[in-house]
Amino acid sequence: MQRNTSRDETPIVTAILVGVDFGHGSFDSDLSELGLLAQTAGIEPVGRITCKRKSPDAALFVGSGKADEIKQLALQLSATEVLFDQSLSPAQQRNLERTLELPVNDRIMLILQIFAQRARSHEGKLQVELARLQYLSTRLVRRWSHLERQSGGIGMRGGPGERQIELDKRMINENIKKIKDRLVKVKKQRNTQRRQRERRDVFNISIVGYTNAGKSTLFNTLVKAQAYAADQLFATLDTTTRQMYLVQTQSSVSLSDTVGFVRDLPHGLVAAFQATLQEAINADLLLHVIDASNPEWSLQIEQVNDVLTEIGANEIPQLLVFNKLDAVPEDKKPDQLQGFYDRDGQLLKRIYVSAQQNMGIDLLRQAIADFVQSDKLDANQQDPEKINNIDKTLESESDSDLIQDIDYLD
Repeated sequence: MQRNTSRDETPIVTAILVGVDFGHGSFDSDLSELGLLAQTAGIEPVGRITCKRKSPDAALFVGSGKADEIKQLALQLSATEVLFDQSLSPAQQRNLERTLELPVNDRIMLILQIFAQRARSHEGKLQVELARLQYLSTRLVRRWSHLERQSGGIGMRGGPGERQIELDKRMINENIKKIKDRLVKVKKQRNTQRRQRERRDVFNISIVGYTNAGKSTLFNTLVKAQAYAADQLFATLDTTTRQMYLVQTQSSVSLSDTVGFVRDLPHGLVAAFQATLQEAINADLLLHVIDASNPEWSLQIEQVNDVLTEIGANEIPQLLVFNKLDAVPEDKKPDQLQGFYDRDGQLLKRIYVSAQQNMGIDLLRQAIADFVQSDKLDANQQDPEKINNIDKTLESESDSDLIQDIDYLD
């Protein structure tokens, strides 16, 4: 099959998008997010197919009839790849490739590919490579399908193919171990920087939210930075931290921009990005940025909170920032720029802003200052003598003891 080419003769990867509705509330009926993910990865969607099933087919995920339909559509549209919106097992992926006679990838592999393209820092590249290797370690049976187990003479089992697979598994496992060791060192460096901020009693704020909600744009607006921001999924992978001065409190706070979340974010990526997400775990306040112009914003709030729960940051106070107010239709714009949002009986303060148009930013700064002042008030209500004794101890003890004292104070 001939691939489409652009004017500069570079092959264009075109794909058929496939989604299966199993009756879950998070199903994307028009596969819009999968399409955005594909475009972010440099893949052009040329066709979409959805179907309903009670459960995945063990062999082909979608069943043989739907697989034939996908194959015919791919032939008609000259697609060079098939992308599934759900996670496929190694066996399902292998069977689909044999049936469709095309490369088949799932949502997890697509996200890993995007992260690999976008990682810039040494830490980010290590984290992506770790997640990629962990994913591929379960797919060796497909990668080495040409090296099948061979029988030798009497009493012999196995052959060159089996040995090659075992060798590759060993190489991947060794690389995983090396990367984990290097990430441990990175985490120690981040902890050192974090302890320095804690010594200075700096209030830590982390910006979290669904990908493409405008987190980096808001970060740049608040601290007048020039962090990379674009209207695309996962524009920023690496955590950036800056000081933000608050006129209301006559003090500075530490503001961190973190990686965006997405529906069904691969568990391996969450684990691999633990060092980066540590900024959110240790924050005093989370600025949860929401794309107010997205019709699915309430669902995205739940999905972000699911990830926060997974990394242990669900108990940290949140200030909801409904961004992109300028893109909200006039009939759906709020009467007031600030109010409260009911999340499972808990009232969270929310503020509508447009980071790009600098709308509502003053209200947001005031809300942040209110949180900082409230935090200081709570700290001052502790026993002053106890705090003074701890401060003296912190000045004299080593870094290892310092961590324990700070944890005790918290």
